[in-house]
Amino acid sequence: METTKGEGTLREVAGDVQQAAGNLLDNAGAQVSGTAKELGGKAQQLYADFADVVRESTVERPLAALAIAAGAGFILGALYAANRSRPDNVRSDWRDRE
Repeated sequence: METTKGEGTLREVAGDVQQAAGNLLDNAGAQVSGTAKELGGKAQQLYADFADVVRESTVERPLAALAIAAGAGFILGALYAANRSRPDNVRSDWRDRE
């Protein structure tokens, strides 16, 4: 994940530079674009940090990770099955009520 963190840092710095250039030139478009790049870089860094934490936690506690994944899969499967088990003509919608 070091490349993702590095890319995020580069994107953040590029956003700072672009935003500063926009401030100097009074260019609102460059300011907004620079801010967007900066926020994108921060988001990329946060994603890399989160992925590292999840990876380390999974290595340290594999059974807990397996239990969490199984629980999430069960819940998603139950929600999907509950929605699919009713025939189309029985489904009710809030717009159908008068």
